[in-house]
Amino acid sequence: MKKIIGKLMMSLVGWKLDNHLDLSKVNKCVLVCAPHTSNWDFYYTIAAFWKMDIPMKMFIKDAWTKPWYGFFIKILGGIGIDRTQNKNMVNFAIEVLQSADKLYLINTPEGTRSYSQKWKTGFFHIAQNAEVPILLAYCDYKTKRAGISKIVETKNKQLEEVLKEIELFYETITAKYPENYNKKIY
Repeated sequence: MKKIIGKLMMSLVGWKLDNHLDLSKVNKCVLVCAPHTSNWDFYYTIAAFWKMDIPMKMFIKDAWTKPWYGFFIKILGGIGIDRTQNKNMVNFAIEVLQSADKLYLINTPEGTRSYSQKWKTGFFHIAQNAEVPILLAYCDYKTKRAGISKIVETKNKQLEEVLKEIELFYETITAKYPENYNKKIY
């Protein structure tokens, strides 16, 4: 059902799916979504992911999963996190990935829809310690395309090396609000 809804959503807004990867070979990953400058990014990427029929989850403030609409947030893949607790989110994410048979764990490393000086790097540590790749997803508002188009391996790589590879990938992607996206991510 989600696949049909994703196709319908993308066709209604005139967006195209851009995916050149064989995702059947990727059972688990950290799915980096950038640039993230608007709430609309969420809707376009969810539609694209549903259209690709990928098993995704994302961490979200648990305040979003508790009210009457919380069931819908969970259907979208939301895992409620109580941010008032002092928990190690990296270790928790590693456990979530390791306990799943198939899971794409969404991460928005900018941490905000506003301008950010640099990305948070937890996604790298999650991928490296869970021994899963990082997949790069995007919404390009200039071309009206959304998808997943690159696999980044972290094994035997330093953080700076991975960040440079990611930065080069997102260099040509146009955010909804380009002034809110810092193309220098580290």
